[in-house]
Amino acid sequence: MELRTLRYFVAVAEERHFGRAAKRLHMSQPPLSRAIKQLETDLGTTLLHRSPAGVTLTESGHTLLDEAKALLDQADRIKAKLHKTITIGILDDRTATTIAKAFREKHPDVEILIREADLTDPTCGLRTNQVDIALTRGPFDTTGLKTLVLKEDPVGAVLRADDPLATRTSLTTADLDDRTWFQFPEGTDEIWRSFWNGGKPRQGPTVRAVQECVQSVLWNGTVGLAPLGHDLGPDLAVVPIDDLPPSPVVLAWTKTDPLTRAFIEAATSS
Repeated sequence: MELRTLRYFVAVAEERHFGRAAKRLHMSQPPLSRAIKQLETDLGTTLLHRSPAGVTLTESGHTLLDEAKALLDQADRIKAKLHKTITIGILDDRTATTIAKAFREKHPDVEILIREADLTDPTCGLRTNQVDIALTRGPFDTTGLKTLVLKEDPVGAVLRADDPLATRTSLTTADLDDRTWFQFPEGTDEIWRSFWNGGKPRQGPTVRAVQECVQSVLWNGTVGLAPLGHDLGPDLAVVPIDDLPPSPVVLAWTKTDPLTRAFIEAATSS
């Protein structure tokens, strides 16, 4: 019985639905269903009652949920004590430099692992336990997460420098309604996807990384959004959007262990 499988079970048990649990874990539903079925086989008991509306826990399922959560918490504490390692997911690298300096000054003996996220997961792998804390950008679904907003950045439309709108001092999303916008893949956080599409459904090429967005604008004239202040080079312009709220730079985490608290302190003091 692997810890990963127990994490899968906890997600299904808490969501009461395989589809929602799969979305939370950023995986497809079939392998999740197979993993839970194998867990039931290994334990020799039924953990879930399945129905079209979702799932409910059996008595065995309730018992395992309590034990699994305790075991996973203990495993995380052991890992922190033995390794003094913290894994940080990063989606906003402009803020990372000052935080890294402040953290290293107070905790030079801690090993820091970095997971650079793409644009398909604003939690940087937090929900799948790939990172301990995320330095990321919102807005996104924060259900089940602890968050702290560090600052907020206004956003603008990314255009080719020779675009007729690139010389404007500001734009609204309505000015761009006839354009193609780059899209995030299906399954991407809906709040996140809606914000970066200007609050309404759009059509355009699918991208997963910042450089894909940049190249899509350069090659195809695709429109996207970006925080103001990014230097995207002389061939691109970022024009402020008047009718969108700012995008927050956010710390997100699930477990408040000593290293996570230390990182939060470094972030808020830098």
